[in-house]
This record gives sequence, structure tokens and C-alpha cells, in this order.
Amino acid sequence: MESYSLLYSSSHRTALLSGFQRLRSRGDMCDVVLEVGGVSFPCHRALLASSSEYFRALFGETTAERSARSVSLPALTPEGLDDVLNFLYSGWLGVSSATLPAVLEAARYLQVETAVALCERFVTDGLNADRCCRYADLAERHALPDALDAANRTIAAEMGTLLREGRGGLLRLNIRSLAAVLDADEVPGVKEAELVKLALDWLDENGPLPLLKSNLLLSRLRFGLVAPSDLAELSAAHRAMATPLVRSQVTRALEYHGSGSAQPIRQSRQSTLRAPPDRVLLVGGGSSPDWPERQMLAFDPRSRKFSPVGSGVPLRLRRHCVCSVGGFLFVIGGEEVSEGGEEAGKPVAGGATSRRAWRYDPRFDRWEAMASMLERRERFACCVAEDAIYAIGGRGARPGAGGSASVEFYEVAAGAWRRGTPMPRPLHGHACAALGGGIYVSGGRSGGGGDERDDRGESGRDLVFWDLGGGAWEKRASTAIGRFGHRLAAAGGFVYALLGMHEPFCDIERYDPRSDHWTRLRPLLAGSFDYGVATTASGNLLVFGGRRWSDGREVTARSVMEYDTKADLWREICQLPRPLAGTECTLLPLPD
Repeated sequence: MESYSLLYSSSHRTALLSGFQRLRSRGDMCDVVLEVGGVSFPCHRALLASSSEYFRALFGETTAERSARSVSLPALTPEGLDDVLNFLYSGWLGVSSATLPAVLEAARYLQVETAVALCERFVTDGLNADRCCRYADLAERHALPDALDAANRTIAAEMGTLLREGRGGLLRLNIRSLAAVLDADEVPGVKEAELVKLALDWLDENGPLPLLKSNLLLSRLRFGLVAPSDLAELSAAHRAMATPLVRSQVTRALEYHGSGSAQPIRQSRQSTLRAPPDRVLLVGGGSSPDWPERQMLAFDPRSRKFSPVGSGVPLRLRRHCVCSVGGFLFVIGGEEVSEGGEEAGKPVAGGATSRRAWRYDPRFDRWEAMASMLERRERFACCVAEDAIYAIGGRGARPGAGGSASVEFYEVAAGAWRRGTPMPRPLHGHACAALGGGIYVSGGRSGGGGDERDDRGESGRDLVFWDLGGGAWEKRASTAIGRFGHRLAAAGGFVYALLGMHEPFCDIERYDPRSDHWTRLRPLLAGSFDYGVATTASGNLLVFGGRRWSDGREVTARSVMEYDTKADLWREICQLPRPLAGTECTLLPLPD
């Protein structure tokens, strides 16, 4: 069999369309005229039928239009048809924000799917606060799912701007988009009461709606994020709030508001902030270890930016502990630092070990005093397991006292502290992490010494585990380095031991509970202590600030370091707004 070659010319298709375009511009060989709004468009029947499913069916064998000299298209506008015909003859679609509705209408009507796809891409690429509502309505009307999803996300992201600069577009928004926005997990800078009012105003503007539709819309609101006084006012403002379904949701929200200490464990979608869940909250600390600040900072791992949060901690605290349960922040124990006078123009700090505990609700920027611990504690360890907060060891009120072996836990449901199984020996300056149904505690010291720079005593290498199912404390494999004032962090099924004070090396270690074995990992290049640590949603570790030695003197750092637990790699990702040491960190959803 004789061989042959199959050759392709990429320029032929372009030349073919260019030829048709020249014929059309001169009116040569045109065998059909499209009539729209008194404007005539001479065209070539074959090209139209080959490019559009609508024209292929219109010029079929059994239709009157097959041989008709002219065809009327009253549903279209001349501008829209002209742009689509130019696309069919050239492959180029001319479209702007002003002409988009007419072009999309013509492309969808004539079933030119490639032009529809280009319009959808134009919508997606051009979304902003000015256009998102209009584009959402176009995407919904013409069944453009990707563009509709993108427009709905943009409306949610820009809701604060839209509410401030004019609500007309929102009040004309199609119900599918409004429902999607009210269902969004992130609506930055907008209080829930504003969304409730928007939904009620939309019902007034577009109603009356069938009961099922209004219920479907209002059920997406999160009434637990609305203050009880505002909730009562909004409930009385509109008849749609009086339906059995909506009334039951409002009742549950009021019950949640009245549940007191049990609020953190009574969380539902209705009380969950519309905010990213992975914000890191930095509580306390300051540029001087002896004078902590009350301000709290939020860190967004995505933008790597910091912002102040709320009204600040009720007290100046150091060597305290923080944790989060159910979207609430808990601040526990530590040393209460008060201003003792003026010396050379600087505040003199004096303090007492505390057993007080505070709860912060970021939904309403509200602090509440909760039940105090059974013992005073500072330089202790704290973690959350099974909806309880565990306070472990630490030093008490007596100056120069050693560590304590006592353990207590806060039952969130009951709002009370209970005694737990004491540790095998007293400890302070130790660290803990909850993992696998239990709590790991490592390092620390037993002896006294009121000053953190006191070298008396040896930093511990022991690791003990407490099975919360009722077992006693059990010894596990020891760390390679004795650690004091260090941190433990759980990530990816492992426990990581980070730097502490008085350590000769900057090594970190990883503990595998399955093999009961520690592995040394890549060291942090600069030794540091008194820093804050958080575990990100991806399983990496973030280290904020701290103190270190530089040129023979102690300095407070501004660096934010990230440890990639999978790649065993450290890197500096950004800087704190100011030097910061002694801060405590936890993940907490926070409003913008």
C-alpha cells in the first residue's frame, strides 16, 4: 500500500472566515437577510447553519425559512445580533459591560455556545463591587453556573461596600443569589443584624412571596449572631419572621443566648461567625517582658496581615494561658501585673499570681468573668480536650515556691472547675498538648526560684501521658534535650517540642505516639524563648516574636516564623507590627 501524508493548514480556517467576512461586507452571494428592529443583516445561510444550532434547525428541510429570502428575529436587538454575527464571521466577540446583556441574549437565543462561553468568561473576569449584582442577575437569567457562583462570592465579599454605598442592586437581586449570599461562610465587615434587615427589605421589595420561598430565604440567616434586643426588634418588624419555622429558629437563638457558661458547647451554624476559622489570636505580651500589653492582635495566615481585636484583655497578664472552645476565647491564670508607681518616667510592675479566668465572645466583643480556678497558677500548661479546659501544674502564690503536680479541668457545660489526676511530680515551665484522647506533658522543672533567669534546677526531659479515659499518668520516651519554658504543639498526628529557655541547642523534636520515639528535626537558626505558637489548618507551626540574645544583650523579636512539618523547613514569612514577647496564641474565628 502506498504511504501518504495528512497535512493541516492552521491558516486555512482563518482565511475561510476572512473570505466570508469580505463577501458579507460587499453583500456578495448572501442568500438570506436577517431582520431585527428595522435593521437588515445580509448573511450566508450555510455559514449560519454551520455555526449555530438555532439556524441549523431554522433552515432545515421541512421549514418555510429554508428558502425564505428574509427571516425576522423580533426577540433580539440589532446591537446584540450585530455583535454575534461579527463573531460568527470573524471569531472575535466585541463586548463591553454596557453591551453584555444584548450580546448574551442574542448568543443564548441563537445557541452560539462558544459566544456564550466567552460572555461567561467576560462576566467572571469583570466582577467588582459595582457590577456584581447586575452580573449575578444576568448569569442567573442565562444559566451561567460558573459566572453565577463567582458573582455570588463577590457579592458576599463586597457586602459591606454594597450596604454602605447603595442597596438598590441588592434589593433587585435574584432570589437564588441572595440565598447563596445568606448561606456564605464569610461575609466580611457585616453584622448579622444588617443581613437580617436586608433580607426583610428584599421581601418587601419583591413580595409577596410564597411561604416556602420566604422561609427558605430567612432560614439561611444566623440568628445566634444577633443580640437578643435586636432579635426581638427585628422579629416584630416583619410578618415573615412570624412563621412557625422562622419563629422556632429565633427561639433557639434566644435559648442559646441564655445558656450562660454552656454557650461554647451549644454551637450550631446559627451561632458560627461568618469568618475564616484559621485566624490566629495573639493575647497579651509586649515589647518588655515585665510590662505586658492588654491589646490583642489577629493574624490572617492567608494575607499575612495583623489587625487589632476588640477592647483588649481585662487585665495586664504574663505567664498566663489561653485556649478556644466553640469560637470563644478563654484567658486563664498567670501573673496580674499592675502599675506600682513611676520610676525615671517608667512604670514599675508588680503583680500577684492569679486564679481568675475570663471568657471573650468575639461575636459581640464581650468579656465575662468565669468561675475561678481552684488554685493560683502561673507558668503552667493548658490545653483543651473533649470540651474541657485542663490547667496543669505551674507555680502558685508563694514567692519562690516550686512547681505543683495538681491538675484541674473546667467543665464547660457545668461552668465549674474539677480536680483531675495529679501528675507524677510537681512541675512549672513545662508544656502540654492534647492528642489521641489524652494529654502529653513534657519538660519543666520541679524546684523553686522566683526569677525566670534563675539557673537552679535542671530542665526536665521526661514526657508523660494521661489517658482521659480514666487511666493514670504514664511515662513515655524522653526528649533528647532538657526543656524549660518551651512549647508543645500537635500537628498531623505528631507532637512537636520547640525551643525553651537555657537550652544549649536550637533543635526541635517530633514525637510519634505509635512508635514512642522522638526524632530530631531541623533547628531554628536563632535561639528564642518566650514566643507564641499556633498550629495552622494545614498542619504547619507558626512562631510569633519572642526573646533572643544578640551581641551579648537580650532583644525582643518581631519575626513570624513558619515551620513546614512536611518538608522539615523553617522560613520567616512576615514581621509583627512591633516587637512582641510573652504572647499566647490560639486559633479563633474573628469578625473583620
